[in-house]
Amino acid sequence: MIAWQEPLVDAVYVVAVLVFILGLRAMSSPATARRGIVQAGVAMLIAVAVTFVIPGLRYPNFPLIALGVILGSLAGWYWARVVQMTAMPQMVAIFNGMGGGSAAAIGAVEMLGNLSNTSISGLALAGAVIGATSIAGSMIAFLKLQGWLRSKPIVYPVQQPTNIAVLVVGVGFGVYAVWMTQTVWLLPFFVLMILFGLLLALPIGGADMPVVISLFNALTGIAVALDGFALVSGPLGDAGYAMVIAGTLVGAAGSLLTLLMAKAMNRSVGNVLFGAFGATEETGTTIHGSMKPIEAEDVAAMLAYANTVVVAPGYGMAVAQAQQKVKELADLLEARGVTVKFAIHPVAGRMPGHMNVLLAEAGISYDKLFDRDEINPEFSNVDVVLVIGANDVVNPAAHRAGSPLQGMPILDVENAHNVIVIKRGQGKGFAGIENDLFYKDNCHMLYGDAQAAVGKLVTALKKMD
Repeated sequence: MIAWQEPLVDAVYVVAVLVFILGLRAMSSPATARRGIVQAGVAMLIAVAVTFVIPGLRYPNFPLIALGVILGSLAGWYWARVVQMTAMPQMVAIFNGMGGGSAAAIGAVEMLGNLSNTSISGLALAGAVIGATSIAGSMIAFLKLQGWLRSKPIVYPVQQPTNIAVLVVGVGFGVYAVWMTQTVWLLPFFVLMILFGLLLALPIGGADMPVVISLFNALTGIAVALDGFALVSGPLGDAGYAMVIAGTLVGAAGSLLTLLMAKAMNRSVGNVLFGAFGATEETGTTIHGSMKPIEAEDVAAMLAYANTVVVAPGYGMAVAQAQQKVKELADLLEARGVTVKFAIHPVAGRMPGHMNVLLAEAGISYDKLFDRDEINPEFSNVDVVLVIGANDVVNPAAHRAGSPLQGMPILDVENAHNVIVIKRGQGKGFAGIENDLFYKDNCHMLYGDAQAAVGKLVTALKKMD
């Protein structure tokens, strides 16, 4: 070992951690999020680069490390370039799953090499439990978001007791392997941990995916930190410290975001994981009134002569890739002197911040985006609210006693003078609950694909000039 290697590695890791923290801080605001992502990427590049001079790293491993870095970088760069913004939640889910899988693999290697050392193998076991659960659960999230698996909760009798039994038996195999120093028991341990992750995610519906993605991200960070603790005692201890710090930061940030997202839906994380929300539809509730269709030309006239218009986008807008048309519509209205704002619910997309990024990609300024707490007091003075592809997040049933949505913080668009809902049909939202808003006297329905419907509004507005 060369004398200068260890202090150099320590110093570089400190710099990488500081840059990583600055990146996380910048990600807290949409205006600086891009800079934060770049900073975090630079920190990761620094950490990877210095790995090659860690004392104790054997030279024969260099080609394998380099090959992994090159292949992973090329794959990440390619998919980030070609993925549609509407598919970003799927990509985040699967990339996060890869992080959990890596943590599980590191845990497996550490246990195989250190079964005689109870402290190291115990930490590695904990990291493997969480990492294996995270990769399996993330794969289910990916399949549901991609539409390759039913997005509604998948439930069956005695589901939770079955899940608990799989977890207990699986962890039991792992503990027995560590305690008795017998590697043969690690195979059933990993099989059952992956099965537990799959079973854990199956009863979670599409409406809860923002929380689930954040949760599995936090779990991946915790798994990495535990693996880092296991590595600290070995010859690559410096790498272990870096993993502990990075994993702790990711775990803390992911945990905080998970709690904030659950709070935005007025539900506990436990209810999200085990409540199978949306598995059954609401019954026994009678809503008075009827849905009132309206033509695009009438909506265009209403918008053109309004003083203030608020756009409330939902995932339906993202699926239809209507954000560019929405930007064109907003520009036309502003050219006529209409004030246009955007109301963003925290779970309007399928991952935290998804809707903000989607609108920013279309060129809509951040200062026009308002969160629920900012915009709700203004709705009573708004002339027209244009709801595009949103359902549960604007459902006044949240104010109705006995509703499954009761207590969920929503966008109070019903208080506006007029509400126009762009929607493909009369179906219910992810939660399977009829939307009271659609039957209100001040609400009209403009049926059709979001991109096509907004396009008709743009055309009609241009004809009015």
